[in-house]
Amino acid sequence: MPLPAAASPAAPEPTPLPTTSDKTRRSRPPTLSRAAWKQFMGVARPYWAGDKKRTAWGLMALLIALMVCETQLAVMLIDKTGEMTSALAAKQADRFWIAVRTSLVVLAFAVPVYAFYYYMRDAFSNHWRRWLTHRFLDGYLSERKYYEIGAGGDIDNPDQRISEDINTFTSRSTHFLLIFIGSLMQLVAFSAVLWSISKTLVAFLAVYALLGTFGALYFFGAPLIRLNFWQIRREADFRFGLMRLRENAESIAFYRGEPQERVQIDHRFEAAFTNFARLIKKQLSLNLYQRSFSQLTLILPSILLANAVLSGELEVGRAIQAAGAFAAVLGAISLIVDNFESLSRFVAGIDRLHTLSQVVLKTPAAPTPWAEPAPAGQPADDATPAINAHDPSEPPPQITTRIGDTLAIEGLSLYTPHFGRLLVADLSLQLQPGDALLITGPSGCGKSSLLRAIAGLWHTGSGTVQHPPLEDMFFLPQRPYMQIDTLRSQIIYPSKQTALSDERLLELLQEVHLESLSERVGGLNASYDWEKLLSVGEQQRLAFARVLARQPSIVILDEATSALDSANETALYERLRASGTTLISIAHRPAVLKHRKRPAMPP
Repeated sequence: MPLPAAASPAAPEPTPLPTTSDKTRRSRPPTLSRAAWKQFMGVARPYWAGDKKRTAWGLMALLIALMVCETQLAVMLIDKTGEMTSALAAKQADRFWIAVRTSLVVLAFAVPVYAFYYYMRDAFSNHWRRWLTHRFLDGYLSERKYYEIGAGGDIDNPDQRISEDINTFTSRSTHFLLIFIGSLMQLVAFSAVLWSISKTLVAFLAVYALLGTFGALYFFGAPLIRLNFWQIRREADFRFGLMRLRENAESIAFYRGEPQERVQIDHRFEAAFTNFARLIKKQLSLNLYQRSFSQLTLILPSILLANAVLSGELEVGRAIQAAGAFAAVLGAISLIVDNFESLSRFVAGIDRLHTLSQVVLKTPAAPTPWAEPAPAGQPADDATPAINAHDPSEPPPQITTRIGDTLAIEGLSLYTPHFGRLLVADLSLQLQPGDALLITGPSGCGKSSLLRAIAGLWHTGSGTVQHPPLEDMFFLPQRPYMQIDTLRSQIIYPSKQTALSDERLLELLQEVHLESLSERVGGLNASYDWEKLLSVGEQQRLAFARVLARQPSIVILDEATSALDSANETALYERLRASGTTLISIAHRPAVLKHRKRPAMPP
């Protein structure tokens, strides 16, 4: 049986190594272009062509039907409004009251249709959001992509993109899709009315709308999209800083690090504030442009039709009909001008969502590892011995894994991110069931990184790692992860349910010397923020209860007893050894040496 090789930095070997991978984080904001349309379709298409396509198209057909009804009722209402005005001008009482009664009948249908249409629009958007959120979460949590994203740092604030950007995407997509369809309907319906009254108005309207749309795109397009893009990112960075303050409140309080935290938070807020100040200045110019563009439509139809009305060729009611139709058609044509500000925010959000989808919904070319800092006295990554350049056209070398009955490592060479520094050179070992291996060495030499390679989190290097199925392996970090859930869920984590009885779960708490915990917190169904309620030592003992509940064949412990006294540490290790579990431990304390059966890996 081969003995473990040293886990210390070794001289680099002439292995072809890759250059720095391309960052997925965009340095330039998006623009209102064909590329933005492709990004939109890349995110939206799966919903309309996937397993929910019948529901999606059915709801959209219902919305279009309601929109047709609403448009037709709006045309009828404008027609009757003009009829009432003409009747008043001609002093025809019967004609006036007939028009009033007809208008009331139209309103009786129009109001519920209007309300139900907007209800169905929001319900459709909410349904789409649920489907798309589940799709992103499936990709985000599969193959540990959430770990790769967090370790690489290439994509900022993925939590915000899933929780907020998806909601904005579905609601804004539904809004713009429906107002586009509605604008086409208005254009057809009211253009016919307008054409029958004045062809001059139609020609003027077409030129006026085209000039207005071109002006909005030329003067406000790129600046607004760019500012909205950066505002979304900077607001997310500011919120992230506040979240980090809350999550690390105790450590910061011990350090009394409030002044430095305040400086960092102020810096993030100032970036968001400054960008928003530029945004509202640009928005002021757009508001002036939009207001001038729309307010002129209140006067222009009257000016163009004045001679016909004053000469008696056109009734006053017909002129009012023309003004209403003019406003409706202009609203349909000037869709971009009227919605330009919200459209620019929408395009900025599409880019962020599309970037995330490229990572979580597709298999990345090469996983991004967790960077580990160089130990004191060691050269930094850029000061290490030169590494042979890697041909970008060839795939980079990676550690391979395979499933087997035992844990075995063959010719493993492990590197820091982007192969900057060699941590382990040509390591081979094999553990039999029940073995206990201790890994020791100075801080930063790569001990935790080796465990990540065994667990399949690191792939930067070469060689082969054989291990049992992941369900038969369990990892205990120095600071256990505690969900905000019931005590029962903490014991059986990461399983969602268990066949163990409550009596057995209480016995497990006794075996890890937490026999009074259940009674103290109010039973197994008690739910707390356990990270704040329990000491680090209690959390570590609760993590050992998880091992006993799951009964894996291999347990990997990374300083998992650092907060325990010697008696508790000894008792927990002996309990695991008695179960026949294979142990791989990282520890600095000499007391752990007595629990190993294999030679410790030297520094």
